[in-house]
Amino acid sequence: MKESIHPDYHPVVFLDSTTGFKFLSGSTKSSQETIEWEDGNTYPVIRVEVTSDSHPFYTGRQKFTQADGRVDRFNKKYGLKDENAAE
Repeated sequence: MKESIHPDYHPVVFLDSTTGFKFLSGSTKSSQETIEWEDGNTYPVIRVEVTSDSHPFYTGRQKFTQADGRVDRFNKKYGLKDENAAE
């Protein structure tokens, strides 16, 4: 491997800004903000918006912005009534 062509790879703490979940990993990113980790060492902190602790796929808490399906939205948009609905 050639010298001095690769970025510095070092341990950093990733902090989920929505849940406060933290994990230690390696990265080439750095930060001026630091935090003391469980092992007593101080590491740079990288704040992220989504982690496995807050992502709906991993948590099972999905947010549906539109409850209606495509057909229901089409019918509502063009004023059509559902023929199968009980009156």
